[in-house]
Amino acid sequence: MGASNLNQDKNKLHYEKLYANYNIQNILHWINNLDEFLASATTTETSWFALYQRNFREKIKGNKVLDMGCGDCVNAAVMAALGAEVYANDIADSSGKIVEALNEAYEFEFPIHFVSGDFLENNLESNKFDFVVGKAFLHHLELPVEEQFLKETARLLKEDGEARFFEPAVNSKLLDELRWYVPVKGRPSKFNKTDFAEWKKNDPHPDRSFSSAHFEKAGRKFFAEVETIPVGTLERFSRFFKWGVTKNNFKKWALKTETKLPRIINKPLTRSQLIIYKKPTIL
Repeated sequence: MGASNLNQDKNKLHYEKLYANYNIQNILHWINNLDEFLASATTTETSWFALYQRNFREKIKGNKVLDMGCGDCVNAAVMAALGAEVYANDIADSSGKIVEALNEAYEFEFPIHFVSGDFLENNLESNKFDFVVGKAFLHHLELPVEEQFLKETARLLKEDGEARFFEPAVNSKLLDELRWYVPVKGRPSKFNKTDFAEWKKNDPHPDRSFSSAHFEKAGRKFFAEVETIPVGTLERFSRFFKWGVTKNNFKKWALKTETKLPRIINKPLTRSQLIIYKKPTIL
C-alpha cells in the first residue's frame, strides 16, 4: 500500500471517530438564527471571515456548491440555509449521517446531497458546479493528490465558476518553527519532546508546503485566474487573550485592520489564507 493510501486511511479513521454520533443541535440553532450567527462568525473567526468575503453569501443563493471535506457539515448547512444547492463530500461516512439528520430536521430549499468517499473516484458531472469550496481541506492532501484534486476541481466547475479554499499559510520559516513551541488545545509544545513526538505521529496532516507561492503555482496549472488573500496576520495574537468579549473584540478589530496592511507585510506574516481559483482551463 502506498504512502498516499496509508495517509488517506489514517485520515478516514481519524474523522470517522471525530464525527461519530455528532449532535446537530448547535448547527440547527445557528441556521435558525442565521443572520446573528454569520454577523458574529464572519467578523471574529478566520475561516468564516475568509470564505465569506466578497459577497459570497449573496453569490451562492440558488447556485450549485460542492463542499469538499464537509466534516461536521456546519458550513454545508449554512450554505444550504442561505439557499444554495449543496453537495457535501467527505471520506468519513459519519459526515453522511450528519447530512441525513440535518435534512430530516430542517426544511432546506434544496436538501443537502452527500457525496461519499474519495472525491477523485466519484465521477461527478463535468461543468456542474458554480462553486467548489473547502475549509482547511487542501493541506490534508499529499502534493501529487492535490494536483489531481485541482485538476478535477477545474473539470467540475462551470466556465464562470469559482473555487474557494481556506487554508493555513506558512510564508515565514521562522514563524513556522516558533509556532510549534506554543502549546495549543490538542497540541503540546515542542519543548515537551516526548508528547510532541507522539502528537506528530498521530497527526493526520502530511509534511508539505502550505505557502501562498505553492498554492499560486499549483493553481496556475488548471486556472487562468489565481489569487491568495492573507487572513490572520494580526488575529493570530488573539490566542494570548482568554475566551470572552475582550478576545472577540480583538479578533474583530484585527481581522478588519489587517486587510489594510501592505501585502509586503501581510503575506509573509499571515497565519492563513483564502485561495481563489477562477476561469478553469480544463472544460
